[in-house]
Amino acid sequence: MSNANLLITVITVCFNSEKTIRFSLESVLNQTYHNIEYIIIDGKSTDSTIEIIKSYQHKFIEKGISYKWTSETDKGIYDAMNKGVKLSYGKLIGILNSDDWYELDTLQNVKNEWIKSHSDFIHGNMNVFSPEKEFIKTLKPKTKKSVIRKMPFFHPTSFASKKLYNKLKGYSLDYKICSDYDFIIKVINSNFNISYIDKVLTNFTIGGISTTQINPALKESHLIRVKNGYQKNISKFYYLIELLICKIKYR
Repeated sequence: MSNANLLITVITVCFNSEKTIRFSLESVLNQTYHNIEYIIIDGKSTDSTIEIIKSYQHKFIEKGISYKWTSETDKGIYDAMNKGVKLSYGKLIGILNSDDWYELDTLQNVKNEWIKSHSDFIHGNMNVFSPEKEFIKTLKPKTKKSVIRKMPFFHPTSFASKKLYNKLKGYSLDYKICSDYDFIIKVINSNFNISYIDKVLTNFTIGGISTTQINPALKESHLIRVKNGYQKNISKFYYLIELLICKIKYR
């Protein structure tokens, strides 16, 4: 595969996402870079999500973008992500939540970075929006060392190679909320090259499972750190710190 023909796979996992999925669909459809494989994994939606997905198929085909979708029950969001990865043919794979959307030049920026670095993991900055799509703030990732406390990179801005996914065996189904944190820890602890793009790649909407089930998410993060070899007492300390911060923030 030549540099000019780098195929990037984007995977969107959804369930009853009729109110938000158009943002995701439009942002992929209107990318300035078009060598895209778009895979949608639906969890057997009961609203109009499937009708919306079907209505966009001809638009993607007209632009020469590969467009695949499935709708079936699954074992949770990370099982659905793994299904998408198994179906993918792209050199790089991004996961776009069904209530998030890319900047229109995101995939072009990712391609440009890959041409320079050939990294197996590329990530960037993220805008945060309210459920009403009101802008809140722009976030930049932390250093790799901060992984002991929380996820230093933003999963919605991340693009990982198929080779990396195969080596790490995708997302663990042992975790229901924070398996992406487990995945990022494994990426950092591996020998894969990581590149950072100092640009906003993804617009993230607050309201997903990791932002609404804070205490279970913090507990799961503690278990993930310990399982990945971090000392239990240090992990517990950071769990308590994060719990205190959340209690102050959301009281």
